[in-house]
Amino acid sequence: MRSMPTSLAAALLLAAAPAMAEPSPAPQQVIESAVTRITQQLEEHGEELAADRKALYAMIDRELLPDFDSDYAGRLVLGKAWRTASAEQRKRFVDVFYNFLLRSYATAVLKFDQKDFRILPQRAPPQDGRTVIDTQMRLPEGSTVPVSYIMRETPDGWKVYDVRIEGISYVQNYRNQFNAEVSARGLDALIDRLARETADIDAGKRDPDAPKAGG
Repeated sequence: MRSMPTSLAAALLLAAAPAMAEPSPAPQQVIESAVTRITQQLEEHGEELAADRKALYAMIDRELLPDFDSDYAGRLVLGKAWRTASAEQRKRFVDVFYNFLLRSYATAVLKFDQKDFRILPQRAPPQDGRTVIDTQMRLPEGSTVPVSYIMRETPDGWKVYDVRIEGISYVQNYRNQFNAEVSARGLDALIDRLARETADIDAGKRDPDAPKAGG
């Protein structure tokens, strides 16, 4: 029996072998890439985006969502309410909370001097699949603002699940607000309120920085 030509055998082996997966970007690379993309958009189209909030939110969504673990963030924010929520309620909450959070983050980003962004040296290596990436943004008048991205390692790479601006955690802040509201009025009422407020922001009837109604 003839032996298989060496070149053909090699080709078949290569085809059958599992593809070598490229290593996932390190946490600092993920943040640097996302912030660089957002910064570039703001440098090129800053005035247009500041005047057109829907375009601003769409840009932030496009650049941030691939690196944001919205399901995990929603689960942390709801806490014990997540365990008793239905699959439909969980999905509705994750969607509306992400949209609400995105608008607050986009408004904060507009205040920074996009030409002065620094990723600070990492405090410690990742532990248990978690890490914090500290950055520093400068305001136009010269003061600096610490912005930290809290991340976890997922099967799809490192993802952000919380953002701290000047030490204030979005997840913890909203969790504190939402716990009492869910207890008093129920999860569906919270979801409906967030949906209304997001619609008001989009319609220009509400400033994302305004105090949030708790009930």
